Amino acid sequence: MYKCCIFDMDGTILDTIESLSHSISLAMAHFGYGPVDEAHTKQFVGDGYKKLVERALVYSGDETLSHYEEALLVYEEIFEENCIYKIKPYEGILELLGFLKEKGIKIGILTNKNQERAEECMDTCFESDYFDLIIGDGIGVFLKPNPEGALFMAETFHVLPSECLYFGDTNTDMQTGIHAGMDTVAVTWGFRDRKELETFQPKYIIDHPEKIKYVFE
Repeated sequence: MYKCCIFDMDGTILDTIESLSHSISLAMAHFGYGPVDEAHTKQFVGDGYKKLVERALVYSGDETLSHYEEALLVYEEIFEENCIYKIKPYEGILELLGFLKEKGIKIGILTNKNQERAEECMDTCFESDYFDLIIGDGIGVFLKPNPEGALFMAETFHVLPSECLYFGDTNTDMQTGIHAGMDTVAVTWGFRDRKELETFQPKYIIDHPEKIKYVFE
């Protein structure tokens, strides 16, 4: 029986693609580059903002990353102002979270987004008592796909990894859940397609949040 659900944030719990695309496009514009469309942004995110900036620079033509250090600072400043730009929960997420709370399931968020920005996003879209723990970048655990954050969360909740479901929408998330010894749930409404997710052979693949409820019945 599962006692804990750990969710990735961007592309899993929250639709943040407009915020991310808008922010990285503004950062690239600072250096005279064109915008980064949502389709490419979906491919560039998932491994923390430093990788996002690196990939966006290469995409924009800065293959030697001559602007990298400055671009990190520019992006951080821009994203601080725009992290909640047009963000919203995915359809069915609120209902799933309510269902899990009724079942007494522990609920955590594990993201590679900066801790402060992650908390700001969650506070904007959800009531404060939805989540038992939020772990982001900057609190002393390795970023995903390292499983340290997921394992720390399980330990905090006093549950075994085998009693946890790990939800995510990218290859990074699939690796995180697998490395942590947790059953992984690949969601197809996020930033990567079903074909990519299937290569990791997750325990479950769902196309709507309600499709996972049956495992708790």
